Amino acid sequence: MHPQLFRIPWPDFLPGPDYLTVHSYGFMIALGIIAAYAYTAWRANRELNIGQDTITSLLIYLVIASVVGGKVFTWFEDPKYYFSDPANLLKNFSSGFVFYGSLLFAIPTMLYFFKKNKIPILQMLDIIAITAPIVHAFGRLGCFMAGCCHGVPTNSFLGITFSDPMCAAHPHDVPLHPTQLYSVFMLAIIIIVLSVIKSRKQFHGQLFLIYLTLYAIGRSIIEIFRGDEARGYIIDNVISHSQFISIFVIAGVIYFYFRLLKKQNIKVLTKERIQESKNSD
Repeated sequence: MHPQLFRIPWPDFLPGPDYLTVHSYGFMIALGIIAAYAYTAWRANRELNIGQDTITSLLIYLVIASVVGGKVFTWFEDPKYYFSDPANLLKNFSSGFVFYGSLLFAIPTMLYFFKKNKIPILQMLDIIAITAPIVHAFGRLGCFMAGCCHGVPTNSFLGITFSDPMCAAHPHDVPLHPTQLYSVFMLAIIIIVLSVIKSRKQFHGQLFLIYLTLYAIGRSIIEIFRGDEARGYIIDNVISHSQFISIFVIAGVIYFYFRLLKKQNIKVLTKERIQESKNSD
């Protein structure tokens, strides 16, 4: 595709390279952050009366946590290489991020921020449930343009050929499953599903748990078609790192889903009993 979006000539009077290169991946991530910020600020203000300054601070926390988490999980995919020489830890820091690493670092960061700023945790998580797929979808479009996170070779009509010598897809000039676009489609479906059930949710936090479940299932299926083996396997050619993590994510979701649902049912039952007591009086 187009790993480099465009290049701008560098001013002659300033020291630096001949051109400033704008990469497609970084550009799409930036667009995703802007779109996610706009949505989060709008929903948070409308539903929880939270100001833009607070959302801006939240965004800064999440960007830092996501970058660190995404890179840490990349290191764990090939620990022998990265930790054999400390210098390897800093190589290619502008690429090679694992989404699950970003997500699992972002969640405790959010919980800390919400508690510190006295923000209703579960209600805010339901907003983040749609925010996360928005920025992630833009990121996957960036992956598609850069050629990373590509699929295995295919003869189906879905195959897309990457020919740019600078793209990360391999092999070049061979139709590959566009797993990046599969992810975008999956994330769009998640956004639509969550938007539909938003007004019908049974308890606060339900949307976030459904998001985690749908993503874990969808990601595990898409992993079957992934061809970038650098992501690594827990069991060679059987269970990838992401599929392995998805199992634990779904298990955690099931626990918290029924716990919150039970808590909500108790609240409803208590209210009904109080109302019945008032009516009998």
